[in-house]
Amino acid sequence: MLPILLLIALAGIQLGFVAYAANQAGTAARTAARTAALRAPHPDAADAGRSAVSDWLRDGTHISPPSENGDSVTATAVIDIPSVIPGVSIFGPVRRSATMPKESVTR
Repeated sequence: MLPILLLIALAGIQLGFVAYAANQAGTAARTAARTAALRAPHPDAADAGRSAVSDWLRDGTHISPPSENGDSVTATAVIDIPSVIPGVSIFGPVRRSATMPKESVTR
């Protein structure tokens, strides 16, 4: 009975990692897009997005260079989901995108 309970506990922890990584990917994408949409944008918006991620997920975070679409900026963040069991990767990376309007120059 104990191995089954341990397996259920590990599955719950792994699902928590998936949800947390998805949340952090959204935060990184929003930060990168918001930073690139400023009137005086940060020289490296992807670096700003990586800085918004928790330290233990930062190494597995990849942010594409923000793309401009007329009056908005879109950034995409991809984070590798850490595994509870080292060497066993059940889930692929999580990907989130965010679009922010460019800051107005007339303001």
